[in-house]
Amino acid sequence: MPELPEVETTRRGIEPWLVGRRVERLLVREWRLRWRVPRSLPARIRGSTIRAVGRRAKYLLIATDAGTLIWHLGMYGSLRIMDGDSPPLAHDHVDLMLDSGRCLRFNDPRRFGCLLFTAGPPEKHALLSRLAVEPLSEEFRADDLWRRARGRRASIKAFIMDSRIVAGVGNIYASEALFRSGIRPGLAAGRVSRVRMAALAASIRAVLGEAIGVGGTTLRDYVDASGMPGYFGQKLFVYERAGRPCRKCRTPIRQFTQGQRSTYWCPHCQR
Repeated sequence: MPELPEVETTRRGIEPWLVGRRVERLLVREWRLRWRVPRSLPARIRGSTIRAVGRRAKYLLIATDAGTLIWHLGMYGSLRIMDGDSPPLAHDHVDLMLDSGRCLRFNDPRRFGCLLFTAGPPEKHALLSRLAVEPLSEEFRADDLWRRARGRRASIKAFIMDSRIVAGVGNIYASEALFRSGIRPGLAAGRVSRVRMAALAASIRAVLGEAIGVGGTTLRDYVDASGMPGYFGQKLFVYERAGRPCRKCRTPIRQFTQGQRSTYWCPHCQR
């Protein structure tokens, strides 16, 4: 699933092509995404001008004169800038046609992504209103994280992946941040000391920032807005490396299922 770095990479890639452009039309080939694309949406945004391209957690926010498009890439989705007359491929479900002759094309093989719309403040939309602080913002503080963890029996990995605690830390980067900070992913969040929580918060910032710098992680299908893969996969220490030697201590990396997700960790480096 595209996580925060992949979504931010996509945002940065599409922003220069969209801002200031007028929407000629919205072409929907498949309405049945995770939630149905609103039937009224093509008429509502036709002729509007795109004012900004933002991101909240793993959601892309395309602000127009008419309101805000809320786009989620789902598990294997991607948004690419294309020539408007480029023939669609399988699973090319939506085209946002621009007055420049280009289009923003959404491909989603599993149809787990979504395209929704709000005429009001996007932060009040049901999908966004309960999201916590962004991990790359100044409001993300280790002491706040530590205080919220007090008394929690949930694992520290589940804790930092909870969007009500911190928004946008997904499975790949949670595993990598826990490795960098030396914390065992199954440890109860309430047992993580203030000092170790500070190390974890710093690791979350670092791993997300580094991943954005190289275009995110491509494990299977993810590509950025120009069709290029992300290269952070070459820097992964534990994720999808089960049975391979730890890059630090050479101990074999272990894998187990945690909250219906695969978790990877080094039993020597993480305590």
